[in-house]
Amino acid sequence: MSNNNINTKVIHGGIAEDETTGAVSIPIYQATTFRQVELGKTKAGYEYGRSGNPTRKALESLIADLEEGAAGFAFASGLAALTTVLFLFKSGDKILTSQNVYGGTFRILDKIFKNFGVSYEIVDTANLMILEETFKKDKNIKGLIIESPANPLLTITDIKGAAEIAKKYNALTIVDNTFLTPYLQKPLTLGADIVIHSATKYLGGHSDVIAGLAVTKDPTLAERIGFFQNAAGSILEPFDSWLLIRGIKTLAVRLDRHLENAAAVAEFLKNNKAVKEIYYPGLKDFNGYEINKKQSKGAGAIISFILSDNYDYKIFFKNLKTIALAESLGGVESLACHPASMTHASIPKEIREKIGITDNLIRLSVGIEDKNDIIADLEQAINPAGKR
Repeated sequence: MSNNNINTKVIHGGIAEDETTGAVSIPIYQATTFRQVELGKTKAGYEYGRSGNPTRKALESLIADLEEGAAGFAFASGLAALTTVLFLFKSGDKILTSQNVYGGTFRILDKIFKNFGVSYEIVDTANLMILEETFKKDKNIKGLIIESPANPLLTITDIKGAAEIAKKYNALTIVDNTFLTPYLQKPLTLGADIVIHSATKYLGGHSDVIAGLAVTKDPTLAERIGFFQNAAGSILEPFDSWLLIRGIKTLAVRLDRHLENAAAVAEFLKNNKAVKEIYYPGLKDFNGYEINKKQSKGAGAIISFILSDNYDYKIFFKNLKTIALAESLGGVESLACHPASMTHASIPKEIREKIGITDNLIRLSVGIEDKNDIIADLEQAINPAGKR
C-alpha cells in the first residue's frame, strides 16, 4: 500500500479486503482444495490448502508489508517458523546464537539440528568485537540468530553492526523480533536477512492463537523458504490466520498502552528496596539503552528482575492475584514467569547460570490493565515475600 504509516498499515496493509465481495474482514477460506479450470490451470493460483490459502496469503502479505520484506510465511507456531528457516542450512554449517535466547530455540539447535550435523555456538552478540573474532576463527559459520531484546535478560544487540559482520563472512542474519514487533523495530531495514516471530505473542495479542511468521527481503531466500514451508507442511490454518489478522489490527493501540504501563512498572521496581536487579531497555542506566533507542521506537513491555536475597520469589509468585503465573507473553493480560523452570528449563542449569538466568530471576510481561492495578498487585505480592 502507498501509505507508509504503520498505524494505518496494521489495518490496511497486505491484502486488506476480499477481492470478490469487498468484505473489509478477509473471509476464513476453510477449504482444503480448490477446483481447477483445466489441467495445470487454477482460478486464482490456489490448488491445495497446504500449498496456499487465501486467508493465510492475506496474513503473509500483511506481515511482509509491516516488516518491509519481499515475502512473508505463516506457520503453526514460532518454533515451526524457526525450524523451517533452519532448513536453509546443511550438515557442516555452524550457527551462532545470542547468549540468552528462548529455550525452545536452544532446544531445536541442541536436540534436533545437531543430529544432522548443524552445530551451534552461544556468543555474546552484544559485543561486536567478540562476534567478529568468533566469525574469524571458524569459516563454517553460516548463520547468526539474534534476539534483541533477548529473552529473558533483555540484552540488546546492535542489529545493524551484527548483520554487517555476518554479511562480511557470508552468513545469514536471522532476527527474532517477537518482543518488539514491526511496530517498534524493523530488522530487515537494519540489514537482517530474515525476521521471525512467535506471533502467539504481541501480534496475536489475546492469548488465543499459536502461530509463527517469517519474513525475508531476498527473493531467492523467499523462494527457498516457500518451498520448505510447502514441503514440510507446518502451515497456519485458515481460522488461526484470520485470528492473527484481527489481532494485528489493534497492534498499535495495544503496544502504546503496553509501553506506557511498562515504563510505570519499571520505575516502581527500580525504586523498590526489595528489588536487587532490574532488566529493562527503557531505563536510561540499562546497558543497552542507547543502542535500543537508536534501532527501535520503544523498549517493549517485558521486564525481568531479581528480588533481594532476603525475599522468597516462590512466595511472590504464590501471592499474585491480578498478574497470572503463566508461560508466554505479549497478551493483553499481565503474566509473570519463572524462566529457570518454565521458558528456559530446556537449557542445562550450568549454561543458564553462566549467562545469568538464575533461579531467582522473574520475567514480567506487562499487560494493558490499569497500570496502578498492576503495580498494586506487584507490591502486595512482594511485601509478604520478605523473609523474617
